[in-house]
Amino acid sequence: MAERIPVSGEIYRHFKNKLYQIVAIATHSETGEKLVIYQALYGDFGVYARPLTMFTSEVDHEKYPEVTQKYRFELVEREKKEDVQAAQTGSERSADMTQRYSVGHSTGRTILQNQNGRNADTSVRENERVSGDISVQSNKAVSGDVGAQESKSASSDTEEQVEPKLMEFLDADSFEEKYNILTSMRDIITDKMINNMAVVLDVVIPEGDLNDRYEQLKQCIRTRQRFESTRLR
Repeated sequence: MAERIPVSGEIYRHFKNKLYQIVAIATHSETGEKLVIYQALYGDFGVYARPLTMFTSEVDHEKYPEVTQKYRFELVEREKKEDVQAAQTGSERSADMTQRYSVGHSTGRTILQNQNGRNADTSVRENERVSGDISVQSNKAVSGDVGAQESKSASSDTEEQVEPKLMEFLDADSFEEKYNILTSMRDIITDKMINNMAVVLDVVIPEGDLNDRYEQLKQCIRTRQRFESTRLR
């Protein structure tokens, strides 16, 4: 068990193929139970707590017979991180395509029901008018669905941009590399990303304006970069 105790900064893969980073190992103030504090490296970058014994336990293969991974969470070796990330991105794209099909299929079914619900004895003119009404209403519905889907797609695209950049940042061997990666993220940086990077660097970036926090994080990395350069001379 001792050799499987997570360490702050390590990346783990859940058996459902999502990545998480260890923030700390905490102790419950009342029971003394060891808790793993970890943060998602996708979506809203939520922070979670789970008992150490549960975190390091094996997958219930009776409940999940299709899972081949032995443990609930397994340490991601550095050279495998890119492969795992690619798998996650592909899965998210597949889910997005399924959602788009569902929206289109649902819209078509609604239109068909409206058309079949009309009385067969309705005059040609009435049919033309109703057809026009259905067309207008359908266009509005489809337009609304497409607008919502485009918004979700844009959010998904941004997330797909962020996750590889985050992995690059975590993998960077020097503060110079980290600084360059952070600079390239100016257009996609978020407060949650800054919080996540601050945890990795063990620094505190106060709440406030996003641009100010971004500059503060850059300054922290720049300072460490200078120290790193001096130490290596």
